[in-house]
Amino acid sequence: MSAATPQPAVSPTPAAPRTLAKALVTLLAGALFGFGLSVSTMINPQVVLSFLRFQDWGLMLVMGGAVVVTLLAYKLAPRLMNRPVLDDHFHTHPSAWHRDTAVGAALFGVGWGLCGVCPGPAIAGLGAGNLDLLWALAGIGAGALVQGWRAKS
Repeated sequence: MSAATPQPAVSPTPAAPRTLAKALVTLLAGALFGFGLSVSTMINPQVVLSFLRFQDWGLMLVMGGAVVVTLLAYKLAPRLMNRPVLDDHFHTHPSAWHRDTAVGAALFGVGWGLCGVCPGPAIAGLGAGNLDLLWALAGIGAGALVQGWRAKS
């Protein structure tokens, strides 16, 4: 019979509160995003389709506002802060442009143009009670599943 080796005492990690804080901030940002999409009526596929037919420019204001806020945050935050509030360093977004990026963008655009539904607004629309968007989300899920299968082979 061998002697059992003593196990080190498990101490609570300081990462647990930070993980909870990240989850809560993510939840709050998602709620803000969904509320903003609802207030701006971007959860309504007819509004999106009227933008794509150049009849309503409201979506351009919504997207333009998001781009400006993101651009300012990504460019100014690393200059004004030593580190992010809920992480230890700023990350760069790896991006690789290749044929699959262009094909995927084209397919997304065709699907968006045909049904007027984008994943974020579709999920927000479900929260507003538009259950017809379940069909679009099922199609989005099926397309992602097929792409996952294709990528594995």
